[in-house]
Amino acid sequence: MTVRAIPTAGFSAGASVVVIGAGAAGLCAALAAQEAGVEVIVLERDSLPRGSTALSAGLIPAAGTRFQKARGIDDDATLFAADIARKAHSESDAAMIERIARESGPAVEWLADRYGLPFSMVDDFDYPGHSARRMHGLPSRSGLELIDRLRQAAEERGIPLILNATVSALYADRNGRVGGVEIARPDGAHDQLGAGAVILACSGYGGAPDLVARHILEMRGALYFGHPGNRGDAVRWGEALDAKLLHMSGYQGHGSVAHPHGVLVTWAVIMEGGFQVNNGGVRFSDESQGYSEQAAIVLAQPDGVAFNIFDARIAAIARQFADFRHAESAGAILEAATIGDLAARLHLPGDALAQTFSEVEHAKATASKDRFGRAFAGSQQLLPPFKAVKVTGALFHTQGGLAVDPAARVLDRNGEPLPNLFAAGGAAAGISGPRASGYLSGNGLLTAIVLGRLAGQSAAKLVEART
Repeated sequence: MTVRAIPTAGFSAGASVVVIGAGAAGLCAALAAQEAGVEVIVLERDSLPRGSTALSAGLIPAAGTRFQKARGIDDDATLFAADIARKAHSESDAAMIERIARESGPAVEWLADRYGLPFSMVDDFDYPGHSARRMHGLPSRSGLELIDRLRQAAEERGIPLILNATVSALYADRNGRVGGVEIARPDGAHDQLGAGAVILACSGYGGAPDLVARHILEMRGALYFGHPGNRGDAVRWGEALDAKLLHMSGYQGHGSVAHPHGVLVTWAVIMEGGFQVNNGGVRFSDESQGYSEQAAIVLAQPDGVAFNIFDARIAAIARQFADFRHAESAGAILEAATIGDLAARLHLPGDALAQTFSEVEHAKATASKDRFGRAFAGSQQLLPPFKAVKVTGALFHTQGGLAVDPAARVLDRNGEPLPNLFAAGGAAAGISGPRASGYLSGNGLLTAIVLGRLAGQSAAKLVEART
């Protein structure tokens, strides 16, 4: 990925706003820019938009929505911002957090009202770190449905979506103004496209081993459970344009990927009263802190694996998620009538697993914290038949990236906006701070949707001001 001088002859074709990447961030940016009345083109390297969005559960946290109010959920942007800041150890920019929290509800209702996305609340369990139930999802509870509906919305409105179009270079002047892009085609052909403004929505760098090794040492060599196209293009272009990089050590991990099946197992199995043990049959952490930081904790266990222990009641709740159903159909979820039988099926020490069960159920019965500090108050006891799945930790997506302001403008190393470059989603630095433990459930899609919409609005406003 390179940055080149703008051709003296200019460009034979172009658009007011060029969006690089057709994930949730890019499609929301394109929809918002078109609404503002400017010409927009979306460039996507794959043959069909999928990206990181399709690999997610498609859940968007948002505060103060009518969907929450219909369920009697009391929530607002102030409470949401406080949750984000607390989880991020107050290491992320307060103004960015406040803006994203404030725009979250309007963004979800915008997608519902203008584009017909049928959101509903996940209201049968709590996500770690959230003070209110604020996860909004589509009927299948899958990111694949989310990306397909966003793509359909763009196509219905005539937004050009150019597929199999890998952006291989940006063209910029000495002041950092991006004048256009170079597109590489599968047959080896190259095209040039001019741009009044460019929005980078080409995700993060989880699929770039060199960048992961440089910035996230604890995940070097770990299973990468993200889209292979996340090659760090935005980071590399940003470095060439003297842009500011922020929180590059931040990432979202997950401590619950079925092994060796490679299927995500929702953290609901833990938050509803389940727990994790290592291959010695004993617990090793407070699992309720969050699934992101749990990735490195699981990888630190013998053989880099753990076992999620839960029951049929919890499985029924988890079954609303497509990934869990896939794990079941793949044979990853085991069942046993007794603790002893479960230990035998998992090849775990029976006495140790029985003792762990006893400790957990005592903490539930007495509403006390266990030795790791986890509070089991309100959790139901596990009842036969018992369920379990062998899991490992994985890197899902990076949270560091290009520093942006609350209008999604990319900042240079002095903190000043570059002339016409915007970023959203994984291309932009998130709001999780520099550590995996700063990731609040849903932060990835939150910034994709909200920053994507803001980037589209801001780019359109910039272009219109220049005409």
